Amino acid sequence: MNKRREYSTDKTLQSIGQADKDNLNQLPKLTPFDCKVLMKPALHENAESNSGLDVASENTDYRMVVSVNNSEHLTQPVRMEESSPDPPFEETYKNLFDSLTGTPQKNFLELSAVEECELPLIDLNQLNLGDSERQACKKQIAEASQEWGFFQVINHGISREVLGKMREEQVKLFKKPFHEKTNHKDLNFSAGSYRWGTPSATCLKQLSWSEAFHVSLSDVLGSGGRNSLRSIMEQFAVVVSELSQKLVDILAEEMGEKSGFFKETCLPSTCYLRLNRYPPCPIHPQMFGIMPHTDSDFITVLHQDHIGGLQLVKDGKWFAVKPNQDALIINIGDLFQAWSNNVYKSVEHRVVANPMNERYSAAYFFCPSYDTVIQSGVQPCVYRSFSFGEYRKQVQQDVKIFGHKIGLPRFLLQTH
Repeated sequence: MNKRREYSTDKTLQSIGQADKDNLNQLPKLTPFDCKVLMKPALHENAESNSGLDVASENTDYRMVVSVNNSEHLTQPVRMEESSPDPPFEETYKNLFDSLTGTPQKNFLELSAVEECELPLIDLNQLNLGDSERQACKKQIAEASQEWGFFQVINHGISREVLGKMREEQVKLFKKPFHEKTNHKDLNFSAGSYRWGTPSATCLKQLSWSEAFHVSLSDVLGSGGRNSLRSIMEQFAVVVSELSQKLVDILAEEMGEKSGFFKETCLPSTCYLRLNRYPPCPIHPQMFGIMPHTDSDFITVLHQDHIGGLQLVKDGKWFAVKPNQDALIINIGDLFQAWSNNVYKSVEHRVVANPMNERYSAAYFFCPSYDTVIQSGVQPCVYRSFSFGEYRKQVQQDVKIFGHKIGLPRFLLQTH
């Protein structure tokens, strides 16, 4: 049985879920960047971020700032110590903080108690045992993906040494002065890999108090160990890719579908790795580390620290996920929900800021090539067929117009 206890979080968003078909008829009436509209799930574009991609997982781009001089960024003077690793949130979004005077409730979220839950925990070592244990493990994976859209795995085959080294290099990277991270020329990542904040925010409810490196694996594969960060990122990506492939194959098999589709379309070079840092937030708990969103990939594999802050929707309510440093968190993305014809669930989730402690996580987004067509073999189909590239483009258009991702409801067949 999953244990639950009280935890701090947001009350007003408890009733907000993923947009449904009925919402689509109302979209033309929405006012771009209206504060109420923007409280809906924010863009989570694996790679569809400012540079163009969403599995923003904690899987992708949440329309974060690419650099302090970005034209989308609020034009406030930046005053901070050059040696500080923290992005200049308060200086850059000064007008949003100034608007608090006299009307705090208008700008902040009202918070209430949220229960803490332990996600379903699955021991993958069962896959190496007898047939009955193996089948029971596969069934657990499928059931958790249907009922929760999230689960944890232990004995996953990724060594503590690799995970520890990955975290060590991640911390070193984010401890660099902010101005060095905005350049990151020595890392040889694609332009726009570094993001922070929310350039489209019109009130503090919409500001994500975090920074991230959202990196295409094509930037790090075959790096040949040119530096310790790129070397461990490649090692991490290779083993997590193998885990992802194993899990999607099991989920396909449990539906009675062939798993060759994922081997052919989801290559290491088409996937993404996102390194996240959530600085301490002095105005907690009225801030999000990352706004509510769903992921736009097939599955996401998350390695997080002990701080906590990840929350998800279950049965229409928000729950705080209890950290387990011995486990990796797996969640279903939009593409798998469409491919499975709603058998597996892509669940809305978010990160709540912490007032005292910084938080680190690393998310791997299992994505296909842009020309991959997503079509369910289950009849009758809930969604029309679409390519991953088309999905990304639609997400980007909706975010630009409405300030948030619409996602799968855009692709519902008229009969649903």
